[in-house]
Amino acid sequence: MKIAILSRNARLYSTRRLVEAARARDHVVRVLDPLRCYVRIAPEAVQMRYKGKPLRDIDAVIPRIGTNTTFYGTAVLRQLEMMGVYTPNPSDAVLRARDKLRSLQILAAQGIAMPVTVFGDNPDDTDDVLAMLGEPPHVIKLNEGSQGTGVVLAEKRSASQSVVEAFRGLYANFLVQEFVAEAKGCDLRCFVVGGKVVAAMQREASPGDFRANLHRGGSASAAVLSAAEKRIAVRAAGALGLGIAGVDLLRSHRGPLVLEVNASPGLEGIEAATGVDVSTCIIEHLERNTAK
Repeated sequence: MKIAILSRNARLYSTRRLVEAARARDHVVRVLDPLRCYVRIAPEAVQMRYKGKPLRDIDAVIPRIGTNTTFYGTAVLRQLEMMGVYTPNPSDAVLRARDKLRSLQILAAQGIAMPVTVFGDNPDDTDDVLAMLGEPPHVIKLNEGSQGTGVVLAEKRSASQSVVEAFRGLYANFLVQEFVAEAKGCDLRCFVVGGKVVAAMQREASPGDFRANLHRGGSASAAVLSAAEKRIAVRAAGALGLGIAGVDLLRSHRGPLVLEVNASPGLEGIEAATGVDVSTCIIEHLERNTAK
């Protein structure tokens, strides 16, 4: 099988591990920088090239598209899909997951539990929007932030209003969520591949922080999930149309809550914390579905 990995850096841990796993199973694999792919569009005469050479005969593609290249990267992925290339994470699914507000709307429509979330645009509505959410603390986050960036904890109503006003002044899209205190700065990263949780870790925030992201200094250890936690993680990935996803959960008094669904979850933290060869799980998933 000929596999392409859309990634801007072949030396990144996740990209490198996928290459190693694919070659270990005798597949031909190539890392493609999506920004070096370009397309000629015409009826019945589409051409796709990479660094001056035609791209053809690809069986499957794994998108590792960063937040800074979402628009162009998903356009390249979409073209590969239209050329008949299989991908576990279609371009539309990646776009759904990348937009936090859109993904939460989809999950809520499916009855999937999550922290209560509000959003509003007009400054005149700020007081009522926050009243809809309830008493602080409030978590205010940018709609397209990643790895814990653009996330602020406001412990008082006045602080919430100030942060909201600051984000509006920057013309940023944001949402406001309830703070789940009983989670105690911990969350669960559930790695879903092909409708099954193949690995899970608990992430704990560093002292003085409330964000459990490893990129923010958090620590990780292997986690044992309940049946309910596995079900909600699989349902969340499926609701967004993702065959590969990192689903982040909070443990609350009312059960597991979906915090976020990541379409390009990193492999380094989950493989180190759990010892599970997630990379090979992904390649095996490609083998099963490309054959179909």
